[in-house]
Amino acid sequence: MEAPAGWWRPRFLPEGATADATVLLRARGVRAFGDGFVSVLLPLHLTTIGFSEVRIGAVATATLLGSAALTLLAGFRAHSWRRQSLLARASVLMIATGLGFALVHDFWPLLVVACLGTLNPSAGDASVFLPIEQALLPGTVAPRQRTALFARYSLVGSLVAAVGALCAGVPGLLARYTPLTLSQALDFMFVLYALLGLIALWQYRGLSAAIEPVERAPGPPLGPSKRMVYTLAALFSLDSFAGGFVIQSLLALWLFQRFDLQVTTAGTIFFWMGLLAAFSQLAAPRLAARIGLIETMVFTHLPANLFLILVPFMPNLPLALLFLMLRAALSQMDVPARTSYVMAVVTPAERAAAASVTNVPRALATAAGPLPAGLLLSVSTFGWPLVICGALKATYDILLLVMFRAVRPPEEADEP
Repeated sequence: MEAPAGWWRPRFLPEGATADATVLLRARGVRAFGDGFVSVLLPLHLTTIGFSEVRIGAVATATLLGSAALTLLAGFRAHSWRRQSLLARASVLMIATGLGFALVHDFWPLLVVACLGTLNPSAGDASVFLPIEQALLPGTVAPRQRTALFARYSLVGSLVAAVGALCAGVPGLLARYTPLTLSQALDFMFVLYALLGLIALWQYRGLSAAIEPVERAPGPPLGPSKRMVYTLAALFSLDSFAGGFVIQSLLALWLFQRFDLQVTTAGTIFFWMGLLAAFSQLAAPRLAARIGLIETMVFTHLPANLFLILVPFMPNLPLALLFLMLRAALSQMDVPARTSYVMAVVTPAERAAAASVTNVPRALATAAGPLPAGLLLSVSTFGWPLVICGALKATYDILLLVMFRAVRPPEEADEP
């Protein structure tokens, strides 16, 4: 069954996309809105309740470690479990996470909530939802439209997350114009995050039976593509470890320290950065059709990392923001190309596990970055985490090009 006409179809979704693609993109948008404002508000929330920079880094690390474990579990069981049930359980966990951060203010209990929950301190999506949704999307569209659908999927996440980041100024407005204190207003935003989990749960109820595996018999989640998937995962680990040094929460903290920004101003900056990152992804399918998926990933990502390295060397805020914006305009174009590439070079039965194994580094390896980045920010405002991140990511780009340039997805291999 094809999606009904409207905003999502036919103007937005690729030709031939089914109604299940509409549901998945809508749910992605709901979750992205919550990720957008919590990634900016998390350091302010933890600072308000008395946490040091090191403890803030520890909480961010715990959220990423917990997400990694849950993502791995979901990916390796999705080939034999009902996908709708997995998504529903993840939504319930999102509800519990929001309520936990709103009600728990002591360090050790909050660390447990962070580890077991779905909170995402980065600008992108690194959660238990990701491998399930990525495994489902290729089945909702024709192969040649796969990259275009993943571009829309990434666009929705980036664009709505940018709107969420812009809403990071809401607690300040509530504290100014209502009887609520800043701490209470921040707690309210985490309750809102829980409500978004409830909306996502309602959205997933609209998925059809077509998304479920034909057979749910036990078996190996990865088969003939195992070696290639693990090699890609190792490379993505390097990229994700680097990204952990500049997750949005810590980048916001650096801007607070270096330029004494207000949280409302930071939210506006991240909004525009998010817009640039979001709309740039629409260019990925056309670029990939011309030069290939691997080349699209590398030749857009590498200059973005060079821009990031230059940011700390800028003598004032306008120049620093210029290079951050240039980086944002290029840094996410590899996302739909990367996801489409992984889903194309494995068999359909392996997609959930492949999505999990290659996306877990976005949480697990990233989790190694925030703590040392927090330590660096506690001793210097120069911006060493940005330099380290850019250099490591550039290394990843070069290795990916060398190792996988000859491994083509079917639609590229079939071209004359």
